[in-house]
Amino acid sequence: MMKVVDFLAGLSDEIGRRPYFIKFEILEHSSNLIKARLIISNTLFVQIYRNDQYNTTNLALIHNASRIYARDQLGGVWHRHGYNNPEAHDTSSEGRKPVALAEFLDEVEALLAQLKLP
Repeated sequence: MMKVVDFLAGLSDEIGRRPYFIKFEILEHSSNLIKARLIISNTLFVQIYRNDQYNTTNLALIHNASRIYARDQLGGVWHRHGYNNPEAHDTSSEGRKPVALAEFLDEVEALLAQLKLP
């Protein structure tokens, strides 16, 4: 299970590895919570939220103020919000698969290439 401190370290590593992130914003941060954005363009970013107290993780790709892809962990259980239906919870074996930050960003990269964004 990834903790807030791990997310912070991972964010620094991933920003260095992925030059398309033009800006990094920490919106909230405490010992057991982080909310951050990895900005790709004015209308496209990855939002990251981790709360250790509630064992909750939200990793989302936002485009034009709407979530277009996400993976969430609520109470330790994962699900996915696929691109084709981002409001639905995909609880298939693939949807329930735990993902690290790097894995999620790899999925985002593949989706951005498929959609020809940005």
